[in-house]
Amino acid sequence: MMSRRSLLSAAALSSLAAACSPLQALNGLNRLTPGDGGVRQLVDSAAFGSDPRQRLDVWAPKHAEGKRPVIVFFYGGSWNSGLKEGYGFAARALAARGFVVVVPDYRLVPQVRWPGFVEDGAAAVKWTLANIAAHGGDPARVAVMGHSAGAHIALLLALDRRWGVADQIKAAVGLAGPYDFLPFTAGGAADAALGNATDLNDTQPIHFARKDAPLLLLLHGGKDTTVLARNSIRLANAVTDLGGKAEVRVYPDVTHIGILLALSKPFRGKATALSDASHFLAAALAP
Repeated sequence: MMSRRSLLSAAALSSLAAACSPLQALNGLNRLTPGDGGVRQLVDSAAFGSDPRQRLDVWAPKHAEGKRPVIVFFYGGSWNSGLKEGYGFAARALAARGFVVVVPDYRLVPQVRWPGFVEDGAAAVKWTLANIAAHGGDPARVAVMGHSAGAHIALLLALDRRWGVADQIKAAVGLAGPYDFLPFTAGGAADAALGNATDLNDTQPIHFARKDAPLLLLLHGGKDTTVLARNSIRLANAVTDLGGKAEVRVYPDVTHIGILLALSKPFRGKATALSDASHFLAAALAP
């Protein structure tokens, strides 16, 4: 059972999530929820580029023996908002399950448009491959994971070899990701971020489905009206139709933000996203 403090935190966060922006809610999540134990932050704002937004944090389990599997986690925010500091709850949750977790910031709209944020994602993965061994991670066992726009970035990096890291990524987990979402709504967030692309198909992860793709797990909420679950279903079908391996899990009563909140202790009863992702990645990144 949850403690009185945990119950109060969950109630406060439910109200916060309903009343505030997603970013405010996530900052509240870090302040109010009980954290996962046995975890430490090893790196605070290491630079992987020259821009102030090109910084990352590294979290890891305490007292871990040997080199641990690695997750690079990309947060969402419509390609125009987000701070890594708001996602410590997600990093702690994954690190408590035995992973070294890298959480990068990346440049946002309007500072950049396509493909600036994907280039930053690739740079963060390259930093990880080059440096994570010094922080207890195994550079031969790296996965990417993301929520919403972060899942879009993660799956592009995993599938499209043009970014230079796809062959080093062993697995990918997407939470509520947009993977097949043309045409863009005129003036919407996707149009603002991606509408400048010479070929709009280049912005769609589904166009890079391939037989030899990394192992994929695509998780989605059935009540997600921001990014419809058909994005995950179509991408998984495109990969499996080619002979690759991809799984989809749709949680019937979960919303777009709810699938992310389910990584946090008070909301884990809403969806098994954390355990599903952790078990999948532990198997996919086994030595």
